[in-house]
Amino acid sequence: MTEINEAFQLLWRKLEIWLKQIVLMLPNLFLALLVLVLTFFAARILRRTSDKLLIRFTHSSALNNLVGTTVYVTIMTLGIFFTLSILKLDKTVTTLLAGAGIIGLALGFAFQDIAANFISGVIIAFRKPFVVGDVIETNEHFGTIERINLRTVDIRRQTGELVKVPNRKVFESALTNFSHYGIRRIDLKVGVSYAEDLERVQQVVKDAMVDIPNMISGKEVEVVYEEFGDSSINFLVRYWISYKRQTDFVYAKSNAIIKIKKAFDQHKIEIPFPITTLNFGVKGGKDLSIELKEALPKLTASIGGQEAEQEEEKLPLPQNATNGEDKEKAAEE
Repeated sequence: MTEINEAFQLLWRKLEIWLKQIVLMLPNLFLALLVLVLTFFAARILRRTSDKLLIRFTHSSALNNLVGTTVYVTIMTLGIFFTLSILKLDKTVTTLLAGAGIIGLALGFAFQDIAANFISGVIIAFRKPFVVGDVIETNEHFGTIERINLRTVDIRRQTGELVKVPNRKVFESALTNFSHYGIRRIDLKVGVSYAEDLERVQQVVKDAMVDIPNMISGKEVEVVYEEFGDSSINFLVRYWISYKRQTDFVYAKSNAIIKIKKAFDQHKIEIPFPITTLNFGVKGGKDLSIELKEALPKLTASIGGQEAEQEEEKLPLPQNATNGEDKEKAAEE
């Protein structure tokens, strides 16, 4: 019984000490609670303010939410550390800071690829080199941007596949934005026969290039000869179109091919098939008909000699020769 009384008295003394400390810390407790409440309201106000400001710079909802959450968590963390300092829990603050630093360092090494994609996504969201709906080509992927996240850029190919390209690769690699200026030039390659009048061909092509879908009328159609091909003289038809989607480019090119072909048929302009010319002689340029005339007598004589030899082999031996051979065989026996 005595031991129980002693334990009870020891516990009571401890409680009295704690109560005295609590009473002494009441002003600090009220101040810490006030700081925590003010921190909470300040964090909410700053989050709303950052959301309103970010809308002016970027329309990425994911980025806006991320920045707003980061501001909120940062203010709340600072408020909690300040509250612990008011309560004279400095050692606890130091321990928390050290632990947070170690955890942050470990996470940085473990998720460095994710962090790189995240940072690249933030930079892309602020710089806005492209927006949803643009037609781009990057990392050998060509298509329309369907979604921009903080980790990937989703590209819809023309054949329907969805490609998720990491933001780090998009940020570090060369990128072509076909929709940036809203216009695009088409270079259509065509070939005509060597026998055609090239100036006439130019005029026929320019006259044919009318009523092309999305073609910009203010820019002149250019017909520029490019090279002497194997079987044709090749030239480029260059014209500009207003460009929003890849279908604008495809249909404008298809219509131009149809109109040029119809114009060539109407004016009897030939688009030659691939032709191979055989030149004989050391320097070339010798006519094939001359070569055939010169080679024909030799070929005929050669064939005639072979036929005569074959006929001689088919003829029977003379009777005298046969009797002589029989006598020689009989003498040997």
